[in-house]
Amino acid sequence: ADNAKLMPTPKHPRVVFMGDSITENWVNRSGDFFTAGRIGRGISGQTTPQMLVRFRQDVIDLHPVVVHIMAGTNDIAGNTGPMTPEETQGNIKSMVELAHAHGIRVILASVPPADKFPWKPDVEVADKVVAMNAWLKAYAARSGCVYADYWSALKGDGLGMREGLSSDHVHPTAAGYQVMAPVAEAAIKRALAL
Repeated sequence: ADNAKLMPTPKHPRVVFMGDSITENWVNRSGDFFTAGRIGRGISGQTTPQMLVRFRQDVIDLHPVVVHIMAGTNDIAGNTGPMTPEETQGNIKSMVELAHAHGIRVILASVPPADKFPWKPDVEVADKVVAMNAWLKAYAARSGCVYADYWSALKGDGLGMREGLSSDHVHPTAAGYQVMAPVAEAAIKRALAL
């Protein structure tokens, strides 16, 4: 229904933000970041296979110039069952390839820093996030995508988020999204210039 209501924004290139709750919350806590042409398509709890299933309706069919893909947190958590890093990477590759096949430029976002998942306290998190981000950065470079490094911008002294930037070790606060905004702006600018 939200997709059907979208109006053209001829003076503003369309950028779709595909993701999970971190993306979904960004729309509500971003202040003035989601201006004309920027479309939030985050759904809380989703994993990469779920995002891949809705990629056509929530990205391709909206004809954006750029898609910003932030995914992986819930894969690491095992929200839809155990997943290997290779399975996550395959789903991300498929989204990138679909975007490129339709002339959509891609921003691959790092998984934000997290040192524990409150809803899955038994999952070892931080090192898996670091490893996934290393892969995302390398894959972005070899596949012609822009890499948006939110992890470095948000990270504290350890491998979790800096004090005050997260409400629960995973989800950014409004202050966290303020730190993310310039990283996103720079990534969008680079993607539009490709």
